[in-house]
Amino acid sequence: MTVNVWREGSTTVVQIDRPERRNALDGATMAGIGTAMAEAEADDAVRAVVLTGAGDQAFCAGMDLKASPEERALPPGNPGIGIFTARCYPKPVIAAVNGAAAGGGFEMMIASDLAVVADHATFAIPEVKRGLVGAGCTTYTAMRVTPAIAFELCCIGDTFDAARAKELGLVNAVVPAAEVLPTALDFAARVTANAPLAVAVTKQLIWDENKMHDVEEWAAIRAKAAPVFASEDAKEGAAAFAEKRAPVWTGR
Repeated sequence: MTVNVWREGSTTVVQIDRPERRNALDGATMAGIGTAMAEAEADDAVRAVVLTGAGDQAFCAGMDLKASPEERALPPGNPGIGIFTARCYPKPVIAAVNGAAAGGGFEMMIASDLAVVADHATFAIPEVKRGLVGAGCTTYTAMRVTPAIAFELCCIGDTFDAARAKELGLVNAVVPAAEVLPTALDFAARVTANAPLAVAVTKQLIWDENKMHDVEEWAAIRAKAAPVFASEDAKEGAAAFAEKRAPVWTGR
């Protein structure tokens, strides 16, 4: 299993368990997250979800570019991470970021309602360095920061640290590594002490006021990025990453 699930009171903890691959996302892992969060949503006894990663090096390094296209494919009918990144998931989601969060890992963090991060954590939206487009990362980042900062983070793609993430308002708390999960669970307890219907509607109001997108709008956003994923540059970016060399771009 690449995803572990357990309960802490009224909170479900969903842990990505691929530390040997820096908790990168393949199809099975995304399906495990999707299934766990669907089950949490359907269970009235669950009032919040904490999402974290195994180990202390990476929360999630994004898509597993070393996996084959078939291994990266989401099984038919499974919502994957889109269950909470592409809609207003009805229960609070707290990201407990135990290490690096890049690409799809950064997207999951920024799509969560709250984020507690380790003081050694690092962040990146590196898709352009791989010949790809971080449609979710870019869209969520542009909602949260000024255009100039969004351009810097998304179009340069360099790594930044936890202090900068806190300065930009992308995370709620920066704590020592050992305190990440306990602090996230404390946030969950403080939220779930409140009335669940009131919390759900308040979350929806925040979502609506920030002009967050619905499923159809997200489909249109990702359709804009689709030609890039089919490009020669995308193939070159993945190959260069796997071969640990500088890519040679052709613009095709």
